[in-house]
Amino acid sequence: MAVLKRNHIPASEPVRVPIARPRLPTREMIAPYLDRIDDARRYANHGPLVVELEQRLAGRLVDAAEVVTCANGTVAITLALRAAGAKPGSLCLMPAWTFCASAHAAMGAGLTPYFVDVDPETWMLDPAAVLAAIAAAPAEVGAILPVAAFGRTPDLACWRDVADGTGLPVIVDGAAAFDGLECAPVPVTVSLHATKTCAAGEGGYVASSDAAFLASLRGLASFGFHGDRSARTPACNAKMSEYAAAVALASLDAWPADRARFALTAQRLRAGLALRPEIGFQPGWGARWISSACVVQTPAWRAPGIAGALAALGVETRDWWGEGCHRQPAFADCPRAPLPVTDRLARSTLGLPYFIDLDEADVRRVAAALVDALETAHG
Repeated sequence: MAVLKRNHIPASEPVRVPIARPRLPTREMIAPYLDRIDDARRYANHGPLVVELEQRLAGRLVDAAEVVTCANGTVAITLALRAAGAKPGSLCLMPAWTFCASAHAAMGAGLTPYFVDVDPETWMLDPAAVLAAIAAAPAEVGAILPVAAFGRTPDLACWRDVADGTGLPVIVDGAAAFDGLECAPVPVTVSLHATKTCAAGEGGYVASSDAAFLASLRGLASFGFHGDRSARTPACNAKMSEYAAAVALASLDAWPADRARFALTAQRLRAGLALRPEIGFQPGWGARWISSACVVQTPAWRAPGIAGALAALGVETRDWWGEGCHRQPAFADCPRAPLPVTDRLARSTLGLPYFIDLDEADVRRVAAALVDALETAHG
């Protein structure tokens, strides 16, 4: 018979702090909208809830822009590129520092991703550098796809100038930029995925001040129909359902209170790391704008070691954009410019736990663990 020894009883491991815990509206919050669906017996095809959602989303913008919803954020980019007239077979200039959905969307529109580097301070495309990249491109550039880095909205007026100066379509991938988006002088796509701060479970939308562009986009998302049931252009079915709109409307109802909670958690994280200047937050994050991720700058090239040390302390991290889109197998054959900043960011940035109900005790734990991890990784 085996003898159990007390000294061999394993110590309990600390409860893990997860990187994220998405939270959508409860069934009680959604119920009034579901009742409206039941009463109207309208479930799709630009029903009343979708119309209301588009109006409320447009009401958040200051330049009289309008909104067209889509089934998800990725197809929103694809259809926006098509609606803007991006030439199939040409290059879509985009940052290598982005999520793979950006490149998938460009390929879905018949373009080839052309990866260029980002500015080391903003982590986004620089308009002046883009002009040089166009001149040095290995083939014709047919569109430009700037990306709002982890929800930080770029200077959209500058991109309007680029579009006017080059004659090229500029579509901004603002997947996580729901909170910071205030205007749309160029088309901007936003995701309403379950992981985002304001969510429909699955969905997305395109904001623009160009009514003709939006009309084309709406037709592309609805079988090529433009006011009748005749398919006038090759298209797809990418409409948002009334059920997704119900969730999104409930999310909008809760948004003022939810935003305050996201901001409070962000300020607690900032305060907990205020004495560690080697950890840098994106400018304005948690105050002027929020998103669903907290991505910090660590000392150069040390992020993998810090992530390992945090994991040992029970704190989950995430390299949200991996080593850069250009290093993923699906895009191995896509052309690219030199990417030193992207390569450095891939080894110097880190996603920390951040979600709406991350409590104060866990915020302190994350901050303390990161301080310990800095020392461990340095040693």
